[in-house]
Amino acid sequence: MTFEPLVSDFYDYASLLTGEEQAALARLRDYLETEVKPVVNEHWEKATMPEGIMKGLAGTGAFSFAWEETTPFENSAVFRGFVALELARVDASVATLVGVQNGLAMGSISVAGSAEQRAEWLPKMAAGEVVGAFGLTEPQSGSDSAQGLRTVATRDGDEWVLNGSKRWIGNATFSDITVIWAKDSEDGQVKGFIVPTSTPGYTATKIEGKQSLRIVQNADITLENVRVPESLRLQNANSFRDTAKVLRLTRAEVAWAAVGNSIGAYEAALRYAKERVQFGKPIASHQLIQDLLVKSMGNITASLGMVVRVSQMLDDGTQKDDHSALAKAFTTARMRETVSWSREVLGGNGIVLDYDVARHFADAEALYSYEGTREMNTLIVGRSLTGFAAFV
Repeated sequence: MTFEPLVSDFYDYASLLTGEEQAALARLRDYLETEVKPVVNEHWEKATMPEGIMKGLAGTGAFSFAWEETTPFENSAVFRGFVALELARVDASVATLVGVQNGLAMGSISVAGSAEQRAEWLPKMAAGEVVGAFGLTEPQSGSDSAQGLRTVATRDGDEWVLNGSKRWIGNATFSDITVIWAKDSEDGQVKGFIVPTSTPGYTATKIEGKQSLRIVQNADITLENVRVPESLRLQNANSFRDTAKVLRLTRAEVAWAAVGNSIGAYEAALRYAKERVQFGKPIASHQLIQDLLVKSMGNITASLGMVVRVSQMLDDGTQKDDHSALAKAFTTARMRETVSWSREVLGGNGIVLDYDVARHFADAEALYSYEGTREMNTLIVGRSLTGFAAFV
């Protein structure tokens, strides 16, 4: 299967990928174009998840590439970013499904788990045999998770007892396990736990009425005296700093997804502009339409350059929190502009699902907010620039 560069990759950043990486990306794109794209509008409208999609994504390697225990070949963070881009280019909800399973759930186990925990769980999750979720955000604690976490873990012999609640937890209505982050009642430090969702006292309730990322099955989670053995405590999670290591990786991935969502909207708008005839000629031949398309391409190209560099820094070990924070804040803000301009190209047709832009437009709002709001990421970067923390 031949890899074709995207026309929206204007500066040809995909040329940085190896032949093996390009071939893997081509296989993923084929699956997304043939199996996912034809059904996403229907499922987005119904707020349902396509049947078998987790197994299908697992078959493309989407859950495997990042982890030593599961990767089929040595690959770069730039390649893994392009995976997130390709997913979001077709549908941001599908990119989020992968981000939760691969980046947050598997990432927690890889970053904070013991060698035994990684060996036990990562291969099963990479194969789609075990679906994971990531339980950090709470009804009263989002941006202030480091200090405001209310879920409590209490040691009781060889077990831990968890009590609390979580909100906006993706994949949680159908996950087999959820990584729950809770404060140790003894030392006050944040610790992580692999919680099988069949455990007594664990309840997940689907959040209804979403108008963004409608395919993603978010849930409210209630934990009432949930008992977890010490063997399921993430052995290398001893404070919120360890949680932050996971978020550093996934924040950069969300920045890539924002570029992908921008590209999905832009490509739909460009296609429409070439086909839509007004005043006797395609609207793509009008100056004002070209202005919208060129501004969109500028946003995409600038954002792509930023995320490529951030991923290169991850590969060479120099990426820091402020680097991924700036990328997430910048690319999601540019995404908001781009999807708006794409909707403008379509006029009234921009608000119906038939042309895809409306879905990318709505989904942009969730990408803009999750994995760190623009404001919080701005303050992370601001602290780095000035030396002063301005969070409160």
